[in-house]
Amino acid sequence: MARVLIIDDEEAILRVVGTGLRARGYDVDTATGGAAGLSRAVIDNPDVVVLDLGLPDLDGVEVCRRFRLWTEVPIVVLSAHGTEARKVEALDAGADDFVTKPFGMAELEARLRVALRHGARRAVAEEAPVLEVGPLRLDLARRSAELRGQPVELTAREFDLLAFLARHAGKVVTHRMVLEKVWGPGAGDETHYLRVYANRLRRKLEDDPNHPTLLRTSPGVGYQLVAPEDP
Repeated sequence: MARVLIIDDEEAILRVVGTGLRARGYDVDTATGGAAGLSRAVIDNPDVVVLDLGLPDLDGVEVCRRFRLWTEVPIVVLSAHGTEARKVEALDAGADDFVTKPFGMAELEARLRVALRHGARRAVAEEAPVLEVGPLRLDLARRSAELRGQPVELTAREFDLLAFLARHAGKVVTHRMVLEKVWGPGAGDETHYLRVYANRLRRKLEDDPNHPTLLRTSPGVGYQLVAPEDP
């Protein structure tokens, strides 16, 4: 079973979450501060990190940034700071998902399973010439796309956007992340471009805007390309 590192300064959270995850078969390590968590991660090499934002020594967002300097381990943020701006800040820093306190163990474990699955996919996607997300298949060398075996006609920019989302399948990527990676530095505030292209992609991917199955919107935050089996 996967190894989970929980970084939180609340002993009650460490005890409850640790006990709950161990009962579900996970190996669990804990740390009560950001610096200790980073050091523990180097030693224990966790498969996923559960990270509180309100730590006594380092802000959780800064901990995310430091993790991303050397590892792509999935990070699920667990915090009472559930504001949209705080979510965007954590995701921009490299977090994969965000669970707001109070929470249920069933929800947290579901998020961990998804984060682990997507982390495995991204590790393969970094070097893969072909990306597959559910029924969608992208050939990066030929710059071609297929949906359920049928070709999808994409412009160059649409392909670049879809490929970026596919490389990060399952992860909510913020508007700024997408714009800076696909449109280039300095484009981080041009969210109207992104809305237009996201709507074009939805039509070409046959997604119902009210019940999207592949390209999902996280209001005020960003977008997420998911396989249909993901919750």
